[in-house]
Amino acid sequence: MKIIIVGAGEVGFHIASHLVRENKEVVIIDHDAAAIRRVSDHIDVQTMIGIGSSPEILEEAGIREAEIMLAVTNSDETNLVACMVANILSPSTKKLARIRSGDYDQYHELFCRNAPNIDTVINPEMEVVTTIEHLISVPNAADVGEFAGGRVKFIGIRLDDATPLAGSRLLELPDRIQGHRPLIFAIIRDETLIVPSGKDRLLPGDLIYFITDDEHLEASLRQFNKHADPVRRVLIIGGGRISLRLASRLEQKSIHTKIIEKRPDRCSLMAEKLHRTVVLCGDGSDQALLKEENIQDADMVITLTDDDETNILASLLAKRLGAWKTITKISKFSYFPLMHTIGINQVVDPRLSAINSILQHIRRGKVLSSVSIRGEDAEIMEAVALETTDIVGKPLMDVPFPKGVLVTTILRGENVIIPTGQSVVAPNDRIIIFARREAIPKIEKILAVKLEYF
Repeated sequence: MKIIIVGAGEVGFHIASHLVRENKEVVIIDHDAAAIRRVSDHIDVQTMIGIGSSPEILEEAGIREAEIMLAVTNSDETNLVACMVANILSPSTKKLARIRSGDYDQYHELFCRNAPNIDTVINPEMEVVTTIEHLISVPNAADVGEFAGGRVKFIGIRLDDATPLAGSRLLELPDRIQGHRPLIFAIIRDETLIVPSGKDRLLPGDLIYFITDDEHLEASLRQFNKHADPVRRVLIIGGGRISLRLASRLEQKSIHTKIIEKRPDRCSLMAEKLHRTVVLCGDGSDQALLKEENIQDADMVITLTDDDETNILASLLAKRLGAWKTITKISKFSYFPLMHTIGINQVVDPRLSAINSILQHIRRGKVLSSVSIRGEDAEIMEAVALETTDIVGKPLMDVPFPKGVLVTTILRGENVIIPTGQSVVAPNDRIIIFARREAIPKIEKILAVKLEYF
């Protein structure tokens, strides 16, 4: 698969890194020589210095042979023009445009439906907001994702010494858990991803991932001594675009929201655009201001400034002053291994959100959605299984999946099935598949070749 990426900024750089590890053929175009040099120094891809909306540059990059073009520069207008030019040169190439401005939000579907030069509009900032909403819905979790319109959730939680199941082998869980039993499909221990077998133990300090239907979410959390307590009061530190989008969504849910922002002009803009949110002009790391605003009464403090260090320090200060939970925006991946050690468990990463918003559109096969697990070591995909696939009509234990792959859920009509090895996939079932990164190309091959309808 050949993919052309227009824009070598953070989003372009990291999605290229992700795709190269899957042996995709990638070409990156950017007019900034320094950005291109950074790509060349770190990633084994073809690079070109030039304007990504130039017909000559796109021709030279091989747009006619490319299956997908991602236009992810920092300019919405450049991305739109690049897609338009690419469509003229190669109508069969799938074109994705990154559009960040809120002015375009209500027109995304119109672009995709009425503009033949754009197949998909992506907005990583909206994905970050969605990720934060998921975390707010399960405030005791370190990671939360949804499939099938929210009917199925995957949850990442950190085990501690008080967790009743700590020390248990997975094969012992049927005897220790009465009633509904969540499917544990991954363990992250010392930053290493483990696809567990029945002999693996759950240990304090593990970040475990399990999948459950929404109906049994509370019961599943109780097995690990966790609860989905409702969040009613939120304090946001930082008043950028993500904060504005998030506050607007929280208003719709009647969650009492405050925002602290340093810049007076930004405070005025947010106060004008928001209706019930309290906007405070000040420093979100000012201890006196946080005390004055009764931070100890906040159910959730969310730090969304443009500076990772400020977000980390503000979150730690908020917890010290009595805030119940925090969510911290981090853009430097090197910081992730430190977060749990210093007491920060809920983290959002704009880079991962960008990758997740793009992955589902570049996967071969009828993949409905795709989410990377921390560190991008694995992925969870929701796909459709039709009659022509080899996974239909036989027990899952007899399907030759590559190592590191697990079918975690079968959705059949309104029924959510947590499968066993004897479970059989029927035509038109939706299946949710967990796969290590190295197994993803094989899964794609299965979806693209064996599922001929794709």
